[in-house]
Amino acid sequence: MTEEANKATSTSTPARTRYAPSPTGNPHIGNIRTAIFAYLWAKHTGGQFILRIEDTDRKRLVEGSLDNIKESLSWLGLDWDEGPDKGGPFGPYVQSERLDRFQAVARQVIEEGKAYYCYCTPERLDAVNKAKQAAKQAPGYDRHCRNLSEEEKQAALAEGIKPTVRFKVPLEGSTTVNDLIVKPLTVENSTIQDAVILKSDGYPTYHLAHLVDDHDMQVTHVIRGQEWLPSAPLHVMIYQALGWEIPVLIHVPVILNPPGQKGKLSKRDNAVSVSQYRELGYLPEALLNFLVLLGWSYDDHTEFFTKQDLVEKFEVSRIQPTPAKFNIEKLDWINAHYINHVLDVEDFARRCLPFLAEAGVISPEEAQDPGDKWPFIRAACALVKDKVKVLSEVPQEIDFIFKPAAALEYPAKDLVGKNESPAAAAGVLEAAINFLKEVPDEVYNDREALLSGLSDISENKLKLTNRGMMFWPPRVALSGRTKSPDLMAMIIALGRDETVQRLELARQSLLNQS
Repeated sequence: MTEEANKATSTSTPARTRYAPSPTGNPHIGNIRTAIFAYLWAKHTGGQFILRIEDTDRKRLVEGSLDNIKESLSWLGLDWDEGPDKGGPFGPYVQSERLDRFQAVARQVIEEGKAYYCYCTPERLDAVNKAKQAAKQAPGYDRHCRNLSEEEKQAALAEGIKPTVRFKVPLEGSTTVNDLIVKPLTVENSTIQDAVILKSDGYPTYHLAHLVDDHDMQVTHVIRGQEWLPSAPLHVMIYQALGWEIPVLIHVPVILNPPGQKGKLSKRDNAVSVSQYRELGYLPEALLNFLVLLGWSYDDHTEFFTKQDLVEKFEVSRIQPTPAKFNIEKLDWINAHYINHVLDVEDFARRCLPFLAEAGVISPEEAQDPGDKWPFIRAACALVKDKVKVLSEVPQEIDFIFKPAAALEYPAKDLVGKNESPAAAAGVLEAAINFLKEVPDEVYNDREALLSGLSDISENKLKLTNRGMMFWPPRVALSGRTKSPDLMAMIIALGRDETVQRLELARQSLLNQS
């Protein structure tokens, strides 16, 4: 590892990293993955993570987007040290509030002969590109205004043209971009456009704004997607023109579509924002865990990390340069692991409340404060904790628990197991009813005691050849389904009165079929 790379990955100096989204919609999942990398490296080194809002593209701003950005970060547990709502020593942290600073830097490079005013109209630029296309040349600006006379400039101003400011790219030599994880990129300067750095309305473009902000805010590591790599040589030139130290550049891999779908994961695909995955019932711990593994690994076998684990173990040098594939099956697997093995029943049930309310299983008021109904809701959720992959699956799996006995609709034939008769099924239900009516509370609320008691009835009283014959009719009677949660858990969750009522209705339904 080179001395420069050693410095870039050193943990002896706290890193200052930033997440700088544009409030133009819900933050893309790939964008958030980059924020996670930036957060973890700052925290791993004992540094600061900055939230900065890049809102200079005024035409694309979306109302409510900033709130969504902050909510997405907070939900994932990514708290920022400096930002629009927290302040900090280098604010303001919203670019539209820093226009004077960007304009001053633009004037500086003009005065130093490193940038120039461009008076070309959109119509002229369009004509230039069409002419180049006809000549089979690469599109782009022809540097028409680079050497205008003072008279030509004054004439343009007299016509009412508001100029842009373009960076004056050196026409000779080459520029090399050094990146921590991507191979050095060297380009001939003559192939790079004289890019606009300040628009005619006084707002900066990304090429100037992010660079000035990173310098002013003392950002040490710029972590961003590889889609910005082609622009990096221009940014290096601007840094050099200003005489500023270039931060460590880390261009992280793009996220590709799930297997079977081509191309980069885009906003046009379904479920590509954090808020969408939240609505689908994924846990923040699981999504954070999954996203980190898209382009980074600790070793060749560790899959599960708490946030604290990641802060302790994250190294930017372990970010991979190759694209990462978004595998929804793996996300489901990780999420199911967190539901089944990390959350306790109390936490799991609490997280299910908004999904139960949205599905109409409980009321919105009960979701906010379950009150006396909480033990029942918790027991109902516990029925499927080891079966669901996402929280949004829970309502449809347990809604039968919340319905009155008479509301369960299912054909009586479902109560009859394979190679059994309606009369035999009715006999099983009658025996179960008699047992459950009589057992003391300590037996009724003990899963193993219930299982033992029903098994004893099956073997010694009804003389059934298969214990499944004892459990099938009650399972269907309690759930109204042929696929249901554990019978003993349902008996306990429903309580004695409701359980007996459901079993009795099912028995009557079978007798009516005789």
